[in-house]
Amino acid sequence: MQKTSPEISELKKRIEKSLKRKMKTPTDFIFLSGAVFERTRETMSPTTLKRLWGYIEGADQTRNSTLEILSRFLGYDNWEDFVEDIGKGSGSDEVLSPHIAVADLSVGDCVKVSWKPDRRCTFRYLGEQKFVVESAENSKLKVGNTFCCSLFILGEPLYLTRLVQGDNPPLDFVVGNCDGLCELEKA
Repeated sequence: MQKTSPEISELKKRIEKSLKRKMKTPTDFIFLSGAVFERTRETMSPTTLKRLWGYIEGADQTRNSTLEILSRFLGYDNWEDFVEDIGKGSGSDEVLSPHIAVADLSVGDCVKVSWKPDRRCTFRYLGEQKFVVESAENSKLKVGNTFCCSLFILGEPLYLTRLVQGDNPPLDFVVGNCDGLCELEKA
């Protein structure tokens, strides 16, 4: 399963809430690895957890065995039970955090964002939910890349669809996976 899926995002959020701890440093992942063993008597390496949280580069897909163990860590019998449980709630809510909806933009408007540790980008709106990267600092995104997006939310990861970088095929991409967007401004 894609590690950026909504189900996996919810799993990570619930794990952090359970531990009352955000996964931000190598020590946090070592702590989580130990906590997983304490609760489940199953081992999971800090490196696997770092990949899942996007702290280090790794596979885009998450192994089912990883999801099974983490679901048991949260008290579920298995991954399917976890997914079923999160599907029982409405799963919907109004966006209350500061945000910019693409519906409120005009062609040519710019959106400035930043995320940890020191990444900054400016995106120009091209219309029909499509943007081009106007400026980029310390990011995998480069000037001239294009992508689609419908909503920017402060404090939440930014999900880009159909990201085109040069001659590479389009891909889906997440910005600010660990802490979300730190700054958000319509320019």
